[in-house]
Amino acid sequence: MRAVCWFGTKDIRVEDVPEPRIVNPRDAIVQVTATAICGSDLHLVNGYIPTMQAGDIMGHEFMGEIVEVGSRVTRVKVGDRVVVPFTIACGKCEHCTDGRTSLCENTNPNAWMAEKLFGHSGSGLFGYSHMTGGYAGGQAEYVRVPHADIGCCKVPDSLSDEQVLFLSDIFPTGYMAAENAQIKQGDVVAVWGCGPVGQFVIKSAFMLGAEKVIAIDRLPARLALAARSGAVTVNYEEHVLQDALLSLTDGRGPDSCIDAVGLEAHGHGAAFAYDKVKQQLRMETDRPYALRQAIIYCKGGGTVSIPGVYGGFLDKMPFGALMNKGLTIKTGQTDMHRYMEPLLQRIEAGDIDPSFIITHRGSLDDAPQLYKTFMSKHEGCVKCVMKPGASLKHADGEPAIM
Repeated sequence: MRAVCWFGTKDIRVEDVPEPRIVNPRDAIVQVTATAICGSDLHLVNGYIPTMQAGDIMGHEFMGEIVEVGSRVTRVKVGDRVVVPFTIACGKCEHCTDGRTSLCENTNPNAWMAEKLFGHSGSGLFGYSHMTGGYAGGQAEYVRVPHADIGCCKVPDSLSDEQVLFLSDIFPTGYMAAENAQIKQGDVVAVWGCGPVGQFVIKSAFMLGAEKVIAIDRLPARLALAARSGAVTVNYEEHVLQDALLSLTDGRGPDSCIDAVGLEAHGHGAAFAYDKVKQQLRMETDRPYALRQAIIYCKGGGTVSIPGVYGGFLDKMPFGALMNKGLTIKTGQTDMHRYMEPLLQRIEAGDIDPSFIITHRGSLDDAPQLYKTFMSKHEGCVKCVMKPGASLKHADGEPAIM
């Protein structure tokens, strides 16, 4: 089969690899009909997530049709159309039964690696290093899905792949981030980053009762998309951000601040230069430029929600602001299984059509070019979707490679 594989920093190739097979009676094999490139994948491409190995299959946002099931799979069957969450859960451990499936105790066979860095391991993840289990990812023609009865969310034929694909990660991730922000009716919420997760944070914040959402970015296409969702936009390269936030909140600051950027934040000035140099020299693992701002600019007693991925150790954190303002920090990998069914119902009801995020489409063989386009953010790129056999196109149907 064809699959998108990691061979080193900035070395993504499409290779012929063996098809997956059932190795546990609770497994299913899914034939992929749609898969996406996530901003988190760029951290792998740029070499900031350890324990990747040459030939690892990329991707954790995917869906498709079940073509084979193990003998102990009972809830789903061959022919079912399913979306698969990026976190892998057993459904039976203490964390799973509490709804914290991203912390599953049984699905990371390499938990000892994560324990060395984090103290405890979270769940296994598709296509995201051997520290999270070494599972083959979904940017491939077929995928083995462990614990298929727990990990396969059936979707109706009345909805297209593009409407439901993002239930695999970024829609629930954005929604959980907004929920973690503890939004009350009438709140003002500031969102750092208008990439795919940020766009779903904006939509979700309004769903949860925010009166105003302030979207912060530097890229015109992303700011324009945020504005179409009703956000007030701020280009941080054109405004003094703190002044803009105070002006938009009557001098109080946002009730909640959401960092939808993570470990490769962009910025300007001495603080950004400091982070970039130290990260390149591996003297710090992450660039927390946006996170620092979220903590400093949040109003007293507010909440800082962090869906952006962080992998290690951060410098120059304003912990004094966090403590003295009495802020609440809420973060974590997404507890996918808690959100998929309720958000599917939102899609079915017409509350949201997640396909609004897609700007580029292609096949698996287009992956190297799509990764470059997504990385550079050229051509107004916000989100790339790959379908086996498709040719690379913009959302408007025009070829994206001239």
